[in-house]
Amino acid sequence: MAAIPQTSPTPPEVPEQKTTATPKSSSLWLDAFSRLIRSKTSFIGLLIILLLLVVAAMAPVVATHDPTDQQLLDRYLAPSGDHWLGTDELGRDIYSRIVYGTRISIQIGLIAVGISAVIGILLGGIAGYFGRWIDQIIMRVIDILMAFPSILLAIALVAVLGASLTNAMIAIGIVGVPQFARIVRSTVLSVKETEYIEAARAIGAKNNRILFQHVLPNCLAPIIVQATLSIGTAILDAAGLSFLGLGAQPPSPEWGAMLSDGRAALQTAPWVVAFPGLAIFLVVLGFNLFGDGLRDALDPRLKQ
Repeated sequence: MAAIPQTSPTPPEVPEQKTTATPKSSSLWLDAFSRLIRSKTSFIGLLIILLLLVVAAMAPVVATHDPTDQQLLDRYLAPSGDHWLGTDELGRDIYSRIVYGTRISIQIGLIAVGISAVIGILLGGIAGYFGRWIDQIIMRVIDILMAFPSILLAIALVAVLGASLTNAMIAIGIVGVPQFARIVRSTVLSVKETEYIEAARAIGAKNNRILFQHVLPNCLAPIIVQATLSIGTAILDAAGLSFLGLGAQPPSPEWGAMLSDGRAALQTAPWVVAFPGLAIFLVVLGFNLFGDGLRDALDPRLKQ
């Protein structure tokens, strides 16, 4: 009887598993940048700011005349090919003065907001982290500063310090401290209760190290937004002080001072005040649009 050949059983077919690629995790800043460039309003604000920076950096090339050169025979000339935006009461080219005035505006915005940010971050961080009587003292001083209108407080400070562009920037910087202090304090109050801060305390890290290396770096998003919005406000306040004669002094081509010098000829030569006013409007609008877009982009609730 012939032997029946034995065949090994074939293993059951295992269905092929499809591997799904895990999405790459992106950081908060990359997500914020992608949302920022997709926003039309913030993109327009960014273009205005970049234009301001380019004009300020290339002022000697962009300007057509010396901003302080006086030509009394060319007083109140209307806009023409020789003077694109006309001339003022001393025959100075308005276009060139506006171009050089962008440097002053950037200087005012950066220095004034820098003063506000440094003092406000320190006060808000200390008040929010340590709390108790330190928080009460700091915040009551902040409340007193916020009780005064900002422009009136700036005028009072400049009146005490003396009328000059430097003192105007110091005054505007002091006036802007409460906004930074309150924002940083509220952020620190929420950040200091997180798990990694508790872990840092558990391993014996000192309070100074926790505050400056762990707490404040996680408050950067609202600080950056507030700084961007404050630059436009600082430029506007400085123009107001210069218009009152408390800021930049002649012959500085500051936009607020140009408005003050040309107000006497508002009806006969409106271009003397129209173009400096338009420059202030565009710069403040640019920083406000960019700041609003940056605030929306850095909002973690919008992250999908």
